[in-house]
Amino acid sequence: MGQGGARTAGRMWVRAAARVPAPSLWLGTLHEGVAAGFSREVEQRRLFPWLAVAFGLGVLLCFTATSGPPSLAAPLAVAAILIALTPIFAARPVVLAVLVGLVAAFLGFTAATFRLAQVASPVLARTTIAPLVGLIEALDEREEGARLIVRVESFGTLAAEQRPRRVRVSFKKAPPLKPGDRIAATARLLPPPEAARPGGYDFARDAYFRGIGAVGSLVGTIQVRPPPEDLPRSLRLAAAVDDARNALTRRITDANGGQAGAVAAALVTGKRGLINAETNDVLRAAGIYHVVSISGLHMVLAAGVVFWLVRALLALAPALALRWPIKKIAAACAMAGVTAYCVFSGWDIAAERALIMTLVMLGAILVDRPALSMRNLALAALIALAREPDGVLGPSFQMSFGAVAGLIACAPLIGAVSLHGQSAGPLGRVAIWIATAIIGTLATTLVAQFATAPFATYHFQTVQPFGLVGNALTLPLVSLAVMPAAVLGILAYPFALDQPVWWLMGLAVRGMLTISTWIAGFDRATYVIPAFGPGALAAMALGLVTLTLPVSRLRWLGLLPMAVGVALAASATRPDLYIDREGAGIAIRAQDGRLATLGKPPAFVLEQWLKADGDGRRAGTVTALSTARCDRLGCTAHLPDGRVLALVTDKRALHEDCIRADVLITRRDAPPACAAKLVLDRPFLAAHGAATIRFPPKAEPIITTARRAGESVPWRPVRETVPTRTPTPAVPTAPTAPDTDEPEPPSEGSGETLQ
Repeated sequence: MGQGGARTAGRMWVRAAARVPAPSLWLGTLHEGVAAGFSREVEQRRLFPWLAVAFGLGVLLCFTATSGPPSLAAPLAVAAILIALTPIFAARPVVLAVLVGLVAAFLGFTAATFRLAQVASPVLARTTIAPLVGLIEALDEREEGARLIVRVESFGTLAAEQRPRRVRVSFKKAPPLKPGDRIAATARLLPPPEAARPGGYDFARDAYFRGIGAVGSLVGTIQVRPPPEDLPRSLRLAAAVDDARNALTRRITDANGGQAGAVAAALVTGKRGLINAETNDVLRAAGIYHVVSISGLHMVLAAGVVFWLVRALLALAPALALRWPIKKIAAACAMAGVTAYCVFSGWDIAAERALIMTLVMLGAILVDRPALSMRNLALAALIALAREPDGVLGPSFQMSFGAVAGLIACAPLIGAVSLHGQSAGPLGRVAIWIATAIIGTLATTLVAQFATAPFATYHFQTVQPFGLVGNALTLPLVSLAVMPAAVLGILAYPFALDQPVWWLMGLAVRGMLTISTWIAGFDRATYVIPAFGPGALAAMALGLVTLTLPVSRLRWLGLLPMAVGVALAASATRPDLYIDREGAGIAIRAQDGRLATLGKPPAFVLEQWLKADGDGRRAGTVTALSTARCDRLGCTAHLPDGRVLALVTDKRALHEDCIRADVLITRRDAPPACAAKLVLDRPFLAAHGAATIRFPPKAEPIITTARRAGESVPWRPVRETVPTRTPTPAVPTAPTAPDTDEPEPPSEGSGETLQ
């Protein structure tokens, strides 16, 4: 019986195998499907958006793979050669598409090279205390003191080729200052801090592209001097705009008071310095921190309000409505209004990109094109990248354009959920309208969160599970009450009739904060996940663009790289040691699997380590390693495999610890004859930056560093150091601030989405 059943099963498998098409047939079918999909993409003119992707890849190649300044002529020459070859392959669409994509990539490389040359300026090489004289370009008031962006005229005895062009300094108490003032004071400046961990946020890079070559603080007396008479008009205008922003910020906060006033002011002027840490945490936990960043949401709402008002006013006059193209007039007025608002709000990077996107959408109305289309989005991305190629490295660009691409791709599905009720009465129609608005908000929020999730988790290591609820409850309030009040308040401000409007706006903001506080009280309102590498992000980004850009079934090919990216992110390994770039302290994995400290790592750095480790604790709650032995000369501890780790803070302990330690970490120069198997001392950290170490069982330690030794990038100053020792194990590099407070990394607000 058993043998008969086996023979029957065998015959069934043979028949099934005979029915399976041969591999050649599978490949033929796949080839036909890809060819048909490509033909449809060409017919629908959907290859154009891929030019923005290729342009961005060229930018990334320049910023991440080059060492030293690249030549501007080389990529231009290659692009010209490729353009000359395109007529030869006009009859071969696939080859032609590849050639055009390569042209876009080399033009992106060219744009990045030009940007590097355009912003080139000195970066301070070491901590320096000296007299500073300069002009205040911008001032951000904070709960305690303020932060200034100062254009430097002189700093100590530094020559012009060594002196930073701009510096960012803070002060606690000082005479009343305003943008445009020329000040003289003693300043303690240091180089812009680099990444706190391999693969982490690099403030030095962002500061370089903003022309900031040092950060620090003002100490002692601050003297205000008359500004020079030959001050450039652009600086005068920038200072006047920033002074006006600060004046309006104070007016709004005075009308409301408390954190409601601070948030209301940030919504209008973009000045977020008065929002305290607790309110920031509440807004982040509710998933709505993006509303306080002047970016996509604000630009769209501002443009929409102006567009609707102008069109409605013109429609009141039938003669005008019948003879004039009032829709185009309203679009032109909206373009002018949103540009003026961007200038007033500070014209920062996120706002500028949102402005470009909004202007392209409104410009499409002027030429009778669909406003919200993938081609318009690609055109906006190309313009934004050509102006500021470095934006592609940050979360703002990635999240903004990722969200809009997802919304455009899913627009037919979102539109299909609208409800209809022509036969319903007035109350029924109102109810249907409200239900449709709620469903639409939920759908767009869900799509935007999915599209921005890879970038948000990579840059911030946090997920807000209740962000959908937070956006669904607060965005209608923001759209229908807060932002219209903001527009009305700005219009009433020149007549000094704005105080009641700001008070009413504050009531709506209080409602928003109440909802956010309620959501922040949920268990696991903010979930911290371990950091993953750029490879996982690249795979998920490829999956996202493949899922959103095509119109044919080729889009489903994006599921494969998306799945690979998710798998890589989920399998990311956590290091056993995090080492401060200055050698001040380390974090080590304790027996319970969580991080404990040795030495005194800066609080900001420790917070970055905790987030990267998937640990939601605050830096102040992390304790020292209980099994370590510490004194005023340093600490020693045993690693899980029995090896001895030494953290040396005083050079008197170097000789002894070099003998007994297997791993030695110090901010001092270790002796050349140090017997420790692995030494990370001052020269090593100066050459490599922050580092992490993993100790695999029965294998050599794996060291990952923030940068390669000898790597030449313009935003890192050249420092004179003694030759660095090479540790015994191989050193793979990371895949690729007394104002000692570290600059804040980009928050979720900088990743504004257009919803």
